[in-house]
Amino acid sequence: MIALSRRRLFAVARKEVIQLRRDTRSLIMAFAVPAFLTLMFGYVMNFDVKHLKLAVLDYDHSQTSRSVVDAYAASGYFDVAGFLARESDAEPLLQRGAARMVLVIPRGFARDVAAGAPVALQGLVDGGDANTAAIAINYAQAITASWASGRVGDGARARPAIQTRVWYNEELKSSNMVVPGLIAVIMMIIAAMLTALTVAREWERGTMEQLAATPVHPVEVIIGKLIPYFAIGLFDVIVAIVIGLVVFRVPFRGDPLFLAVTTSLFLLGALGLGIFISAAIKSQLLATQLAMIATYLPSLLLSGLMFDIASMPKFLQLITTVVPARYFVTVLRGVFLKGVGFPVLWMQALGMLLFAITGLSLAVRAFRKEIA
Repeated sequence: MIALSRRRLFAVARKEVIQLRRDTRSLIMAFAVPAFLTLMFGYVMNFDVKHLKLAVLDYDHSQTSRSVVDAYAASGYFDVAGFLARESDAEPLLQRGAARMVLVIPRGFARDVAAGAPVALQGLVDGGDANTAAIAINYAQAITASWASGRVGDGARARPAIQTRVWYNEELKSSNMVVPGLIAVIMMIIAAMLTALTVAREWERGTMEQLAATPVHPVEVIIGKLIPYFAIGLFDVIVAIVIGLVVFRVPFRGDPLFLAVTTSLFLLGALGLGIFISAAIKSQLLATQLAMIATYLPSLLLSGLMFDIASMPKFLQLITTVVPARYFVTVLRGVFLKGVGFPVLWMQALGMLLFAITGLSLAVRAFRKEIA
C-alpha cells in the first residue's frame, strides 16, 4: 500500500500551476476554447440519421394494422425493435434508448379504415436527440400517408394520419441534445491539449532528472500533476452547464450528484490518458498531435454526438464500443433531458469507472517506466 504525502502532492501540484501560468497558449486552451466550442457547436451542429429503432404497440391485431407495421419496416428508415403489450412499457424503452419511437395502433383501426371513419395512429418519440426526433416524425408522416394512399386504391375510404407526441425535448431544439454532449468533448480537449504536455515538457526542459531524484513517488507525481487540470476540467464543465442553461435554455431534469460523480470519473480517465501519451512520447508537439487523434477526434466523430451510431457501418459501430465519450454522451443526455440516473445509466457509469481506472493505471505505469 502506497503512503501518499499530502505535502508532496501539493508541492507537485503547485509546480504544475506555476508552469501552467507561464504558458499563455495553455491558459487560452484551458479557459477560452471550451466556452467557444460550446457556443459554436450549440448553434451550428445539424445531423441526418436512418435505421431508427421502432417499437410497436398494436391494440388492433388485425391484418390492416400489420400492413402498417410492414410499411414502416419496408421503408428502410425504421427497424422494428419489438412489440409491446401495454403503453406503460413504452417509457422504459425510450429511457434506455432501446427505441427512438413507439408506434401506437388503436383498437378498431381496421374497422374504422374500412368504414371511412376518422382514425389516427400515435407516435411516441424520444426527443432527447432533437434531430433524430424531427426526422422520425417526418418519416412517420410520409410512410403513413403513402400507406393510406395505397389503401384507398384497394377500396378503403379513410386516410389515417399519425399524431406524434415528443417526450424529453418537446421543442425539438438541436441545442438541447448538442450542448450536454459537448461536455464529453470538452473533457477530451483538456486531456488532449493540456495533460499531453505535462511529462513531455519535463523532458524537453531537462527537469525530469531533477524530479526523478526527489523522494516523490510516481503515483504522487501523477496525482499532483492531475490536480490543477482536474480543477480546470470541473470549472469548464460548470461553464458549459451555465451556457447551456442560460444561453440555450437546455432543461436540467436529473440528479446533479450523479452527474458530478460520472463527470469526475470521466475526467480522471481522460486526464490519465493524456499523461500516458505525454510520458510515452516525450515530445510536446508529437504528444499533442497523437492526443488529438486518439481522444479529441473520436469523441467528436464516434460518440454519437455528431452522427447517429445506428447509422454507421457495422465495423464503426464496433469501434465506438471502446470510445469512452460514447457512454458519457449517453449519461449527459439522460441526466439533462430525461431526468434518469443510476438505475437506468448504471452500465454507462460502470464504463466511466473502468475508464478512470484504466487511464490512471496507464499514466502511472508509463511514468514509472520513464523514470526507472
